[in-house]
Amino acid sequence: MAIQLSFQKTERILFCASKWWGDPDMPANMEYPTIEVTEEGETYDYPLTFLCQINCEDIAALDPEGKLPHEGMLYFFAAIDRWHGFDSPTTNDRGEWPKGHCIVKYAKAINFETFNTCMLTDDDDQSLTDPELEITFSECADDAPVCRLLGKPSSAETAEAMPEMLNFLQIVSDQLLELDFGSQDSFCHFLIKDTDLHFGNWKRAKVYLSPR
Repeated sequence: MAIQLSFQKTERILFCASKWWGDPDMPANMEYPTIEVTEEGETYDYPLTFLCQINCEDIAALDPEGKLPHEGMLYFFAAIDRWHGFDSPTTNDRGEWPKGHCIVKYAKAINFETFNTCMLTDDDDQSLTDPELEITFSECADDAPVCRLLGKPSSAETAEAMPEMLNFLQIVSDQLLELDFGSQDSFCHFLIKDTDLHFGNWKRAKVYLSPR
């Protein structure tokens, strides 16, 4: 069984709730992930795009095998700007993305008093992020071609190229998310080994975009 993610616009305040886009709500000691890029001879830190945060209590009932945490918060970041319609100093294409171009973070407990919203703003203090969307969760087939946690990669190419990895988070082209990977047969997969998932070795997650 896998867990499907569905999205909807909302006027609710989603602080410490499951959400896509917007800004992450993180513990004070958690750093926003960046990658080092070089343009025209200048090297600087470029922030990864915040994809989503998942309040693990929302998925506990849909994960009877306990593959995922059932408390705390999971965060997913990736250098995905190109596929979201923005210019980017990164050129991630099909296949496996370079190390550091995707990051998964986890907070073991959620504390409304100590968590802070980490906002990305421009020089005029205007938000650089898309409006947040509420996420709801439901059971789905292991191979469903939808945005989902767990199950098998919907892409045969991904499964063949990364046979030792499990599907952690599968992302598909979606009009509401304004994500376009080029075709309905293209999938962006966060992948992780079963042992790393079990022991919470989140830094070992990888991204594979298929087909080539």
